[in-house]
Amino acid sequence: MGDWTIDELIAPLPDARREAAETLRALVKRVVPRTIEAVRPGWRVINYRVPNGRRAPVFGWVMPEPKHVHLGFEYGIFMQDVDGILGGRDLRKVRYLTFERAEQIDEALTEDLLRDAVRLACMTRAERMSSLLERDDDLTSTSDHAAEGHETTG
Repeated sequence: MGDWTIDELIAPLPDARREAAETLRALVKRVVPRTIEAVRPGWRVINYRVPNGRRAPVFGWVMPEPKHVHLGFEYGIFMQDVDGILGGRDLRKVRYLTFERAEQIDEALTEDLLRDAVRLACMTRAERMSSLLERDDDLTSTSDHAAEGHETTG
């Protein structure tokens, strides 16, 4: 399949996953009204960009899979995760939440994370790097719930 539509990407999913994906899409659009939503077919993800001057950086993505749906944050490594809820500590830059059902989505928490993801995406690389110096969480923490065998479900 060449260029996929969002409907084509999520249609084959089980009902619970499709509903979770639709809930996340609606949440992203509500929190970031100017978001540009597009399927990235090779990755089977729905990318989200935010207009920022002449740029439109990616700030997040929804990756629907048969077993769960990820809400990812492009610059997640720069996000404070004091509760260790973000998965992907073994990844270079991105972090994510994982949901099996829409009812698992904590909207207030997810809204805050989306706002932070947009803020980080609109920064320059130097600004993101300097933001690490201002953090008060432990960057060397190994308390990744996903690595300990717990599913990160938000």
